[in-house]
Amino acid sequence: MATESVVSAFRVLEAVAEAQPVGLSELARSVGLPKSTVQRNLLTLQEVGWLRPTETAPTRWQLTYRVVAIVGRAGGESLREAALPVMNELQLGTTETIHLAAADGDSLVLVERLDTPHRLRAFLPLGERIALHASATGLAYLSACGDEYLDKYLAGPLPAQTPDTLTDPGRIRAVVNEIRERGYSVNVGGLSHGISSLGAPIESASGPVAAVSVSGPSSRITADRFDELGPQVREAAARISLALRGER
Repeated sequence: MATESVVSAFRVLEAVAEAQPVGLSELARSVGLPKSTVQRNLLTLQEVGWLRPTETAPTRWQLTYRVVAIVGRAGGESLREAALPVMNELQLGTTETIHLAAADGDSLVLVERLDTPHRLRAFLPLGERIALHASATGLAYLSACGDEYLDKYLAGPLPAQTPDTLTDPGRIRAVVNEIRERGYSVNVGGLSHGISSLGAPIESASGPVAAVSVSGPSSRITADRFDELGPQVREAAARISLALRGER
């Protein structure tokens, strides 16, 4: 019974992560559990600091930053600790928003963001799940994965996030191969309309674990800046990878 309670709590936690902010009825339907069970799990997860209710009525639930912190420490040494100094330099050098996204299943989770001083900027909330095929970080991550993983991912659903999202498996494979040769990805409007991003994969000793990107309005991150920004992102990812492997 105790094991079943733990499993149901994690199912609720994952469901909140997918749909936050989300209400009790919707959660109960998505996890296939009675409302009373889901409510108990929500209160328990709130008590231990993983979830918090919104202040609006009716009550909806969302993740706390504790979840983000745990994700950032996946794999041993803190990914955030290794990445933040490099991200700071990248943000100062590009003056654009820098995102750090860690792998979690077949998607990435945004674990850190350094904002641009520009009023017009790219924005994703911490804890946001990011589709691999739709984002600069995701495509960069895929480029560091083996062909077996890539084949499996491309065989699954590839929903469009915007009209510019890559959804054709053949085209995605070609783009991934280009990224492997160049060392960084370019994504124009694939995740958010009007936002351009360039990303590069981060690899620990065991393989790809995350990706870093520079993002901003497409009106500011134009094609003539790709050759300037891409190598900066690639170098930043390489430095973070070295730090994760203890090769500072």
